[in-house]
Amino acid sequence: MMPKDALMRLRPLALKAIDSTASATAPLRMLPSFLIVGGQRCGTTSLFKTLAQHRSVARPFALKGVHYFDTHFDHTFNWYRGHFPLRLTSRLKRLAGPAPTTGESSPFYGFHPLAPQRIAEALPGVRLILLMRDPVTRAYSAHSHEKARGFEDQDFITAIELEQQRIAGERERMIEDPSYVSFSLQHHAYMSRGRYIEQIQALEAAVGRDHLHLVDSHEFFTDPESTFADILRFLSLTPHSGIKFERHNARERNPLDGHLREDLLARFEETDQRLSQWWGRAPSWRR
Repeated sequence: MMPKDALMRLRPLALKAIDSTASATAPLRMLPSFLIVGGQRCGTTSLFKTLAQHRSVARPFALKGVHYFDTHFDHTFNWYRGHFPLRLTSRLKRLAGPAPTTGESSPFYGFHPLAPQRIAEALPGVRLILLMRDPVTRAYSAHSHEKARGFEDQDFITAIELEQQRIAGERERMIEDPSYVSFSLQHHAYMSRGRYIEQIQALEAAVGRDHLHLVDSHEFFTDPESTFADILRFLSLTPHSGIKFERHNARERNPLDGHLREDLLARFEETDQRLSQWWGRAPSWRR
């Protein structure tokens, strides 16, 4: 197996190949029928790799997340379609089974102010999956992730204190200027991304409630068979034996101080109540 660092070096070449061939082959390629739209650090990679094991799911080319509807919307739709498998090739590989489907996982889609409507207009009928994790744990994990990637130079507490200053006016600027890319909204919105109900309502307004499925990340990792069965039903996919449930992209970090955790979790009380009312049940971190 090729080392991960070697794969990362080859990725730009793969993306360049997509750019050069997308326009010519786009009409021959599949379009995604599902998107994992969030949330970041909630298990989106693990879910995508689990779905990719299903015999009816054809993986996109080169990477799991295309990020077309958020940070790459300056590209053409043919560029986006160029990331997905050829219809004929995918069908030939699955002659004995159901018609193939494909999808991608870009966890900024659910939080980006313009992505939900872009998705609805480009992919009518697409099904969206949003994973939700304890918002304090998610924020702490996201901070570790961004710091490891070199996108954060502050400690966790300072980053939380700076968050509103960093992202002030950024959503409004993105709406006013669709070409504007907000670094801080993408990389520093630690607490804001945990207000899931706000993302849910924006997604629902764009695609309708029937095309949106919520997944409690804790349930996905502690009871994967049952949770995954619900996801397959939502995607109209048949049960599939031999699926391996593995956890990907987990990072080691020091435990969060208990008093700090309680203080931060209290800040989500109102939005968690609204989430419970919308969903009809409390998320795992509120039980």
